[in-house]
Amino acid sequence: MKSKLADEVQFVKGVGPKWAERLSQLDIKTVRDLLYYFPREYEDRSQLSQIKYTKIGEKANFKVEVLKINYQKIRPNLDLLKVSFSDGSDVVNGIWYNQAYLRNQFKEGDQYLITGKISEKNWRKYKRKEINNPVYEKIGSEASVLNTGRIVPIYPLTEGLSQRRLRKVIANVIKNYGSLLKDQLPRNLLEKYQFPDLKTAILGMHFPKNQKHKNLSRQRLAFEEFFHLQLYALEEKKKKTKFKGIKHEFKQSVNDKLLSQLNFELTAAQKRVLNEIEADMGSEKTMARLLQGDVGSGKTIVAALALLQTLANGCQGIFMAPTEILAEQHFLNFQELLKDFDYKVEILTGSVKQAARKEIEAEIKTGEIDLIIGTHALFQKALTYQNPGLVVIDEQHRFGVEQRHSLKEKGDSPDLLIMTATPIPRSMAMLIYGDLDLSVIDQMPPGRKKIATFWRRENRRKKIYSFLEEKINKGRQAYIVCPLIEESEEMPELLAAEELYNNLKTGFFKNNKLALIHSSVPALEKKEIMEKFRAGKIDILIATTVIEVGVDVSNASIMIIENAERFGLAQLHQLRGRVGRGSYQSYCILISNPRGEDATRRLEIMCKSNNGFLIAEEDLKMRGPGEFFGTKQHGIDDLKVASLTADQELLAKARTEAQAIVELNNWQKKYNQLANIIAQIELKI
Repeated sequence: MKSKLADEVQFVKGVGPKWAERLSQLDIKTVRDLLYYFPREYEDRSQLSQIKYTKIGEKANFKVEVLKINYQKIRPNLDLLKVSFSDGSDVVNGIWYNQAYLRNQFKEGDQYLITGKISEKNWRKYKRKEINNPVYEKIGSEASVLNTGRIVPIYPLTEGLSQRRLRKVIANVIKNYGSLLKDQLPRNLLEKYQFPDLKTAILGMHFPKNQKHKNLSRQRLAFEEFFHLQLYALEEKKKKTKFKGIKHEFKQSVNDKLLSQLNFELTAAQKRVLNEIEADMGSEKTMARLLQGDVGSGKTIVAALALLQTLANGCQGIFMAPTEILAEQHFLNFQELLKDFDYKVEILTGSVKQAARKEIEAEIKTGEIDLIIGTHALFQKALTYQNPGLVVIDEQHRFGVEQRHSLKEKGDSPDLLIMTATPIPRSMAMLIYGDLDLSVIDQMPPGRKKIATFWRRENRRKKIYSFLEEKINKGRQAYIVCPLIEESEEMPELLAAEELYNNLKTGFFKNNKLALIHSSVPALEKKEIMEKFRAGKIDILIATTVIEVGVDVSNASIMIIENAERFGLAQLHQLRGRVGRGSYQSYCILISNPRGEDATRRLEIMCKSNNGFLIAEEDLKMRGPGEFFGTKQHGIDDLKVASLTADQELLAKARTEAQAIVELNNWQKKYNQLANIIAQIELKI
C-alpha cells in the first residue's frame, strides 16, 4: 500500500496547486520531500532582552505589549505604520513602510514576541529606539512557536516563497503526517547512542526545543544516512566474497625479474600495498581493492607487478584508463616494462580503425593478447575475453559506478584493482568505496624534489615568460594550461588555449617549438603531439585539462596555469603533478587575479602545500562533497544532513555498526526491517 508520505505536496494544508508549483522549484514534490527539506541554518531568538539595556545597532528579542498604533499617509505611494511596544523597561517602535495591511495584525494591549535590530539611523535622527520590519508573533496564536521566541529555522527559498510561509507549511506537515514516520534504525542502536525516534528528530531539525534537541536530532539523522549507505556497501562487498575468484599462485622470480630492470627500489609503502594486493590475489575470494596514492607516488609500478602475476598464472590482464592520451602512455610504459617477457601487449581505444579493431578483438578472444590496455571501450558487451584474471581501472571516478558492476560479466570473477591519484579524504573513500578494501601509498620516492609553487598576478606575465625562456634554453620543457579551448563571449576574461597558442608562437616564443592540444584535436594528432613532446621535439605544450591525469614526461619541469582561480584545488594539484617527475627542480606558476576569498584561499593553499591528501581535505571543506569529483556519485549526493568533514567520527561508528550486522549469519532474522532498508536503498541507485 502506498504511504501517505508519498502524497503530492499540494494536498498539505496551506499549500494548494499555486504554492506546490513554487515548492517544486526547490525539488519539493511530496510530503516526504517537505519533511526532509531541512534548514540551511538557524537563528536563536529564544533569549529575551530588555529594551532599556539593548544597545543601538544590536539585534535582540523582546516580549512586549502594544501601547499605540499610528498609521499615516506621508505622500502618494508612501505610507508609514508605527507600532509602539513596551516591555516595562522602555519603549521600542516597530516601523513598516507601505504595508498598510499590517494595521489589522495589531491591537492595543495584546502581547507579542518581536525580533529585530535597533536602527542606528533612526536613533541618530529621532533619538528613539526603533526597529525596521521586526519579526513578530502574537503570544497565544497558533504560529507563535514558529518565527521568534525560539530557535528559528532559516530555509533556502525560491522566488515568491517567504520564510514565514514555509515554516507554517512545514509545521502543518509535521503535525498531520509526523505519526506516519517509521524508524528504520534498529531499536538497540537508538538506545545505545541515546538517539531520539524519527518523528522527534524530524521535529528537532525544523523546530528544536533547544540546542540539545537540535544537535541530537542532527546526529541521529546523519548517523542514519551513513548507516544505510554503509549497510548497502558492505552487503555488496559480502556478495562479492560469495563468488569464488581466481586463486593466483605467487611467483617471486617474476617480480624479481621486473624489479631488476628498474633503476630504483620500491618504497616501504609500495611494498606494503603490494603485499596486500598479492594476499588478495592469492586467496580464493575475488579481490576488490582501491589503491590511493598521491601524484608521483608510484601506483603504476605496483599495478604492473600485480598484472605480471596474473599473466604468469596464465590469465589475461586488463588495464583501463580514462582518456586515450593516458591509455597510449600506459601502453608505451607497459611495452617497455615487459620487453624482457614473452607477453603480447595491445591497446584498444575508440580511435582504433575498424579493421585493426576486429583483429585485436579476435586475438583477445583467443587469448593471443596477454595484456590489454585501453579506455572504456574495453567493457563493451561485444568484447569477449578468454580468461581475465585482474582488471585495473585508473581514475575510476571518471567512469561512474556502472563499469564497476559490469565487471561481474567479464570472465570468471576477475580480481579488481581501482587506482586513483585524486587524493580522497578517508571519510569520502569510506562512503563511496565502502564495498572495496583500501590501500594507500602514503610515501613518495626518495630524492623527489618538492615542486616550487608560486602565485603571480597577470601583470607579471612578462617576467614569467622570461623565466620560462631561461629554463627552455637550459633544455627543459613546459606546459601552459588554459581553462577554455577557444574564446568565449560569455567569459571574455578567461584566456583560451587557441588564442594563447597563436599569440605566443608569433610573439614571445616565436623562436621556440610550440604545440596545442585539447579535446577537439583528433586522436591521431594528439598521439603524434604527445610522442613529439616525450621525445623533446616540442618546447612548450599549450593545453586544456586534457593533460590533467597521468601524462608523464620527466624532462617537463615547468607548469603554468592560466586563470588558476577557475580550477578546484584537487584539479590544480593534479595539473601540478604533471611536472616534478625527473631529476630537475620543477616549478608550478599560478597566474590569477582572483575575485573573492575562496579563490584566494585556494591559491594560497597550493603555494603552501604539496601534500595531496591535505589539499583534498581542504577541497572537500571548501566545495562540499557534491562537487568534489565534478560528477554525481551515489552516496555523496544523497546526504541531506551528514557532513563528510564534520561527521567523520559518526561515519566510523555507522560503519562499525553496519559491519556488525552484516557479519551476523542471522542478521536478517534478528533485524528483519533491514531487508526493507536494503531494498529501499537499491531503488535509489
